Amino acid sequence: MRVRQQGFTYLAILFTVAMVSIAMGAGAAMWTLESRREKEQELLFAGDQLRAAIGRYYESTPGELKQFPASLEQLLWDSRHAVPQRHLRRLYADPLSGKPDWGLVRTPSGAIMGVYSRSPQRPLKQARFADRHERFAGRAHYADWQFIYEQGYVRYTPAVFE
Repeated sequence: MRVRQQGFTYLAILFTVAMVSIAMGAGAAMWTLESRREKEQELLFAGDQLRAAIGRYYESTPGELKQFPASLEQLLWDSRHAVPQRHLRRLYADPLSGKPDWGLVRTPSGAIMGVYSRSPQRPLKQARFADRHERFAGRAHYADWQFIYEQGYVRYTPAVFE
């Protein structure tokens, strides 16, 4: 006597393929989320490195009048001294774009006092920042995360004569 089981193997394979596809889709979503978290951490690191280099450039200005760099390349080779200084070993790329196309925060005279990512994406991290990043909490875009060197810098405010 012969038992009819035609199509059972085909259905089992279809079910297995469907389950594997669902699992891979969930894994891809988790991988994408984890990749964005890593890029956020890289952005915080690179931004801090650039902010610190801008600060070193500013604080090491010879003489009384402190200056910010006119370009990011000046952080790589500061020739204002008898022995040139390097405030940054290499120019970091924006982790979100993969290119060194940072947005620049400029002083009224046009010098660079900070950088930011030009990415319009919404950050995953919205709270629980370190003290130096506390102003990033609740920001709508990565472009709102500005890494600005402000210590020792006095903003020029014009006098009002009446």
